[in-house]
Amino acid sequence: MLIAFIRLVALALAAALPVRAAEPLSFDQALRIAEDRSRQLPAQDAAASAAREMAIAAGQRPDPTLKAGVNNLPIDGPDRFSVTRDFMTMRSIGVMQDLTRSGKLKARSARFEREAEVAEAGRDLALANLQRDTAAAWLDRYYQERMRDVLVSQRDEARLQIEAADSAYRGGRGSQADAFAARAAVALIEDRMAQSERQIATARTQLSRWIGPPAGDPLAPPPALDAVSLRPDDLETRLEHHPQIAVLHRREELAQAEAEVARTNKQSDVSVEVMYSQRGRAYSNMISVNLAIPLQWDQKNRQDRELAAKLAMVEQARAEREEASRMHVADALAMLQEWQSNRERLAHYDSALVPLSTERTRAALAAYRGGGPLGAVLEARRMEIDTRMDRLRLEMDTARLWAQINYLVPAGPAAPGSR
Repeated sequence: MLIAFIRLVALALAAALPVRAAEPLSFDQALRIAEDRSRQLPAQDAAASAAREMAIAAGQRPDPTLKAGVNNLPIDGPDRFSVTRDFMTMRSIGVMQDLTRSGKLKARSARFEREAEVAEAGRDLALANLQRDTAAAWLDRYYQERMRDVLVSQRDEARLQIEAADSAYRGGRGSQADAFAARAAVALIEDRMAQSERQIATARTQLSRWIGPPAGDPLAPPPALDAVSLRPDDLETRLEHHPQIAVLHRREELAQAEAEVARTNKQSDVSVEVMYSQRGRAYSNMISVNLAIPLQWDQKNRQDRELAAKLAMVEQARAEREEASRMHVADALAMLQEWQSNRERLAHYDSALVPLSTERTRAALAAYRGGGPLGAVLEARRMEIDTRMDRLRLEMDTARLWAQINYLVPAGPAAPGSR
């Protein structure tokens, strides 16, 4: 009984405690969650670590080779299969070592070091893409919800118009067509609300791709979107640090390292072998020392061709980097110009278009109360909704441009211009 009573009290207390609402998900928190959750970043770290390990291994000389055997063993006659009777039979053991030139070892090691740097630059590129895509997904959801809120507000006001139209019809001051027109206007707004809810669900799904379950939490206010991290006058200098350019630059250095490996391969290595041979007791034991040097008798068609191919790949990497650099400068400048133009259009919406549409609705309502047509009210309200929605779409497009510009280069969770 006592245990049951304690459980009952505990359940009552738990039910009485207020349910803690989910904390609003801020823009910076979404970026941090996406970075912590990403598997692409650890993959790039692992690639860099693997290349560093290979760099150490490539800088070492090959392992020595142990050789053992029996030479000149007779297989017939009175001494057949004897290892001591015939003076030519020897039991041998030896060691062979390839003496790779130190320049070759350094070149091979440097080649993997450059590969590690490519992976590290690839991590920066993956981080910039992650931050940009997460920022865009967060902003898309925020503005889709803002659009839904505008529609909800306009629907609530339009419902009041239904009551007014019904009252006017019952009082003989309005027509039944006006009452149906008011209901049709509300139905159209509700249809747009359904479409908006679908777009919100899509935006939430896109955000969950990067941050998982927190994508369903309510959103905090957005960061300040009135400043970007790039300016047209220093665009080329800033974009030298663009992750994609950095990756191409590292690949160019990797191609140069591979060309250096091919250049060192034009010099032959030497192999040394030392062997001790034991004969029968009646004969002397022997030591052999051998040197082996590959004869590069056709360098012009082998080693020289390989080096020429590697040098051509260096030129290819350099040309691709220069072309990509020009493309990124042009794209970034176009985004900056579009962002600035959108900012000016938003200012025009705020100073003229939105206030005018609001005043038109108020004027139509005042005229309707004085006996004017309901159709003018419905048309004015529709135009006001369209104007406010167009303004939000423009602001959403501007926010996307802000994210693309500010995350051309990876940043910390606190992005430029964020709160």
